[in-house]
Amino acid sequence: MRPTLLSLLSLGFCVSLRIWATVGEYEKLSLSAWPSPVVPLGQTVTLQCHSRSPLKRFILFKTDGRRGLPQFQGYYFNKFTLGPVTREHAGSYTCSGAYRSARSDPLQIVVTGVFTKPSISAHPGPLVQVGENVTLRCHSPVVCDKFILHQESSTGHFQRRGEMLTSGHAPADFVIGPMTLASAGTYRCYSSLSSSPYEWSAPSDPVDIVITGRSKKPSLSAQGGPVVRSGENVTLVCSSERAFDQFHLLMEGEDLGRLLAGGRGHRGALQAEFPLGPGIPAHSGIYRCYGSFTGSPYLWSDSSDPLFLSVTGSTTSTCPSTMEPHTTEEAWLPQGHSSQLHLLLRLSVAFIYTSIFLAVLVCHWLPIKCCHHGRRAQIRQDSEWRGPINRGCDIRPLELQDPL
Repeated sequence: MRPTLLSLLSLGFCVSLRIWATVGEYEKLSLSAWPSPVVPLGQTVTLQCHSRSPLKRFILFKTDGRRGLPQFQGYYFNKFTLGPVTREHAGSYTCSGAYRSARSDPLQIVVTGVFTKPSISAHPGPLVQVGENVTLRCHSPVVCDKFILHQESSTGHFQRRGEMLTSGHAPADFVIGPMTLASAGTYRCYSSLSSSPYEWSAPSDPVDIVITGRSKKPSLSAQGGPVVRSGENVTLVCSSERAFDQFHLLMEGEDLGRLLAGGRGHRGALQAEFPLGPGIPAHSGIYRCYGSFTGSPYLWSDSSDPLFLSVTGSTTSTCPSTMEPHTTEEAWLPQGHSSQLHLLLRLSVAFIYTSIFLAVLVCHWLPIKCCHHGRRAQIRQDSEWRGPINRGCDIRPLELQDPL
């Protein structure tokens, strides 16, 4: 009985292997890369060949790229580790079973960091309303004719948003829109050469595209008022009755950072304090703040009303400056009215100095004229007293005659 049972078990095992092998001949395999098919120079990447067959030997092929690599054979394993990657690892890969198995669809492995990173900018700006368009411009400091745009969502998922061919040093403009909630996120771009499609530059610095207007605006104020002396500590307070858990502060459109909401103000509103440190002239400008939630970092509220912050002269100086406003009313004037006021002040000062100069000249000129008239009168009186003066006559001495 025992030999018969062992024979039956062996026969069943062989039949199951044959069945799996037959299935494997017609099975379509798939190939994936972890953590990503876009790999920086010097990093590693793991390629996994997926199959329904539990017992199979897989082979990995490199079908395109700078140079072909030897075949990687995995004995009853479906994972292949590449790295530290070089430019030679960039290319297209497929996998198949060791025995008469169809190959998987190709998987492109891109190696980044081969070229200098490009720059990316948002026009007209990174804050966009729903339905509007935004243009992302990529520019490379080196000659590249291909640009690739990638988007990272709030979940950390990367998605290729487009490719564009250019010529020479020309930038590439990617139009995103009409803007939807799915379009918000962090964008980066890469540059490459069309002759080496699997070798990319280092990624550009990120730019965050944010959708605003999703909730009511917060309020922004300055502790101590919007006009401060140079050297005094400046703190801006963003508050809202809505339960935002973080606030964002911007100056002239430049993001100065975000803070988590901490505590409540005297009216019960949630608020966050942004300390700017000792006031300097560079702090003067227009500030706005927004509210958002940590679960939706790319969806912000409406903008607060603008706050015009003015940093005036030194705290130890007692001489007012004619170039900087010193009153709250002047600090809140529009830029055109402020320029007209400065022009009037300068004209007034010039008129006063001119009047003083003319008065000094008049006072200096009158005594000289009076002095000249006095001298002429004195000369006339002396002439009348002495009698006429014979000018041009030959005056000779009297000759005495000898007496007879």
